[in-house]
Amino acid sequence: MNLALAFDPMFRVPMMLGLVFAVLLPLFGAWLRLRNEWLAALGYTHIAAAGALASGFLHWPVLLTALVAAGIAAVIKGLSRRPGNDMYAAMTVAGWAFAMLIAANSHHGEVLGQTLLRGQLYFAEASQLWLALGVGVGALALLPWLKRRLLVQRFFPDQQSANQKPSWTHETALGLIAVVLLVLATTALGAMAAFALVFVPPWVAFRLCSSWRRAVGFATIAGVIAYVVAFLLAIGLDQPLGPMLAAIVLLLAPLRLLGRVL
Repeated sequence: MNLALAFDPMFRVPMMLGLVFAVLLPLFGAWLRLRNEWLAALGYTHIAAAGALASGFLHWPVLLTALVAAGIAAVIKGLSRRPGNDMYAAMTVAGWAFAMLIAANSHHGEVLGQTLLRGQLYFAEASQLWLALGVGVGALALLPWLKRRLLVQRFFPDQQSANQKPSWTHETALGLIAVVLLVLATTALGAMAAFALVFVPPWVAFRLCSSWRRAVGFATIAGVIAYVVAFLLAIGLDQPLGPMLAAIVLLLAPLRLLGRVL
């Protein structure tokens, strides 16, 4: 196993790009879990995949088509004012169905579908890294504005309705942030690897940690450690990163058992 290869300059940009997502996805995954909407990671990625596959028929850029499709889904979800995972489950089914139908009737769609499933981080370019960093900075800048509204809505749901304050603004904003992050992460890491980072670290953190700040910190640190280990093993063993990352992240799950002891 040649771990030194992971530090070769040709893998510098891919490693940094994945590291950006390893920080951002568990962080915003914690907010999605707080709202019991962690299935958003699967719903949006499947809608984005269907949009990306439709780009061949629309003659639009792949990333733009994926963002538009998932963005429309996020706006509809925000305007519906329906909390929970039910709409995301419907998105997952609809996105999967359309993606499979398009892929079955187009060789280009089949190849692109496999790429979205596995990811292509090893071929990442500097422009993707800068785009991910820009999106991350913008998302973190909006977080203070979102934080109070989302926490109040979660723990004091009657306050906003009693004061006649609209909730669709911050719900749609969180949805659009999740959309952009998940679409970019899906094209780089693959759909299931991105979902693993959104779901597993917060899932474990909410069981182990006694406060919101500790849970967010634990989820983020756990995601980063899992990613670094997976990246080193994938390069050293000459394996695809997406499945390796999903497997390593899943190894965090037994830590939930410590919650009973703690």
